[in-house]
Amino acid sequence: MAERAVSLWFTVTALLLSVAIGSATAQTAVGSVEHRVLATSKTSTMEKELNAAAQAGFRFSAVMGGETAFGGNEVVVVMSNSPLRGRYAYRLLATSRTSTMQRELQQAADAGYHYRGQTVFETLLGGDEVVVILERDEAGSQSFDYKLFATSKTATLQKELLEAGSAGYEVIGMTVSKTAIGGTELVAIARKARP
Repeated sequence: MAERAVSLWFTVTALLLSVAIGSATAQTAVGSVEHRVLATSKTSTMEKELNAAAQAGFRFSAVMGGETAFGGNEVVVVMSNSPLRGRYAYRLLATSRTSTMQRELQQAADAGYHYRGQTVFETLLGGDEVVVILERDEAGSQSFDYKLFATSKTATLQKELLEAGSAGYEVIGMTVSKTAIGGTELVAIARKARP
């Protein structure tokens, strides 16, 4: 009888222990985050890679442009897993002409995309491209109006941002880039929600 009680006690203890271990394992799996790193020296291919990763269940997390150890000058994007496979779509804008970027940014916003990040990418011609990553939530999201500010003088940027701020625009990103003619340009992007 005592052997049976001890055997039952070991069985119940083993069962409780396996449930506790299984529960801890399930919690770890649920709380884990998978990352995917995308890197390319051609900005033209990054948009395709962003959208392929989104279809595989990933969402944009961060972007940086610069020289990597083995890839040379690259745009590097980190994406993280999302339970909403295929819900997000991406558009990448890259240009060395900020006047072009303003127009493309607003056109993308009108199509439902919103700003997620920006960086600077060095071109083969020696100038820099400002790279902006935009995301569209297929479930719908708030609409924005965008303004891009590009100047070589911080005093000018201050004045322009004060005016934009009084109109309800909030700065959401900024980069400093080298222009094709050898100057330096501050590029700030601001947005305000549409009513």
